[in-house]
Amino acid sequence: MNTYAKSTDVSSDRSRAEIERTLGRYGADEFAYATKRGVAMAGFVMHDRQVRFVLPLPDQDSAEFRLTPTGKSASATARASKYEQAVRQRWRALALVVKAKLEAVESGIAEFEQEFGMHIVLPDGRTVYEHTTGWIAQAYEVGTVPPLSALEAPRS
Repeated sequence: MNTYAKSTDVSSDRSRAEIERTLGRYGADEFAYATKRGVAMAGFVMHDRQVRFVLPLPDQDSAEFRLTPTGKSASATARASKYEQAVRQRWRALALVVKAKLEAVESGIAEFEQEFGMHIVLPDGRTVYEHTTGWIAQAYEVGTVPPLSALEAPRS
């Protein structure tokens, strides 16, 4: 599989700064970032909506980082280097996603809520995705999803 930016030299900090600059150009006016082991978060406010992207980070203890391609134990330096590379790749991918969504909105391809809807934060602190993911899975399990060829939205 070809992973976007798998060999990037762009640091995570530079990607976060790029995301913030890009969002600012399109009108976002508040920004937040947080990290903990295994996950990072980038949030912003735009169009009077709080938006939060949760960025899964790789497991530092996985064989991908602990072992060499031949299966031997990698040095601590090699482990750290491979892990940082994987983290940089994910931040580059998020920068790409944010730019693409903003450009889709700017070009009239989609509305803001269509592109960022699942990442909008609801009053209870959960995103739309966190709130609806079970419902979506259930709709597909019980077969209540209309055919793909339906061009109009179902009426409530």
